[in-house]
Order: sequence, then structure tokens, then C-alpha cells
Amino acid sequence: MPRQENHPITDLGTLKALAHPLRMQLYRGLCVARTATASQLAEQVDEAVSLVSYHLRKLAEHGLVEQADPQSADGRERWWQPSSDGVSIRDENFRDAPERAAAHLAATRLFHEQRADLYRRYLDERPIWGPEWNSAAPDNESLLRLTPAELGELGEELLALAKKYDEKGRAAEAAGDTEARENVALHVYGFPFRV
Repeated sequence: MPRQENHPITDLGTLKALAHPLRMQLYRGLCVARTATASQLAEQVDEAVSLVSYHLRKLAEHGLVEQADPQSADGRERWWQPSSDGVSIRDENFRDAPERAAAHLAATRLFHEQRADLYRRYLDERPIWGPEWNSAAPDNESLLRLTPAELGELGEELLALAKKYDEKGRAAEAAGDTEARENVALHVYGFPFRV
């Protein structure tokens, strides 16, 4: 079965399964590693392997991760991978009831807190990354005057541009170009505000 490009989350059960702090960490870690064992992920998040295995099974129950082909000769190891290249969680799928809207808001806050933590960690570690990475890392704010349709169009274009660079990087890595290649997080937020 071909890998799903994007897994849209529209049901409350799947949203709640992903909106658990440890599960979201595991999902993000698995997206970065592409495949990993519970032991490898447990090391990353500093948790017991049994707890990580439990949470991976919960993510699998909701179709967010799946078992991967074994990556070693050890038949006792269970390898995991994301079941798609990412997830999308849209506000419009959770507006129809107060409980669903509240769960969507709580999940969104968790995801943004974890992203902010990841960025704060980068800021704290800037000296070890060196001038080349620090000069390359964008830190921008644009204050625009847009309609909802224009903001949606901008978001789609930015997503397509990020996908283009991801495909380019993965292809280069697959061809053996791994020199100076690192994991890069790109967080883009667009939202209305009034002063």
C-alpha cells in the first residue's frame, strides 16, 4: 500500500491520541528518524521502553504510526514508522461542538508549546551550532494586510515551498550528500490580530 502523503485528522479520538505530550514527542521523533524502535525513542525522550511501547501502540490504533520493516537481524526488535508524511488538523473539522472545539484548542496549544520549546532549545544551543547555521536560520516577522482567502493562499504556497526543499534535501541525502545536513524545523504561523 503506498504511503499516505498527509493524514487528515478529523475525529476526536485521533486528535486526543496525538494531543498527549509524550505521544506528540514520539510522533515528532519518529518523523525525524523515519524508522525507530521503542528503545531508540525511549532514549530520546528519557522514558521507560515499556511506556514508550504503550504510547506507540496507542498511536498505531489511530493509524498515526505503523510497524516498519525490520532494520536489523534482531527479530525481537519491533520497528515503527509514521504512517504518512505528516498530519493536518484543520479548525473547520472541530467547530461543530463545544467539546470538539475545546479539544482542538488544547491540542493546538500543546503543539505550539512543544514547537516553542524546540526553538528555545536551539536559542540556548546557538553557540554550538556556529556562525554558518546561525546566519542561515531565519527569524522573521511580517505584518501583512490580507483577506482570509489571501492568507490561506499564502499558507498553501509556503507549504509547497517547504515540501520542495524537503524533497530536494531527501533526494540529495539518498544520493550520498550528507555533509553538513541536519534536521531543520520550520515553523510558520499566520493569524489575524488587531491593535
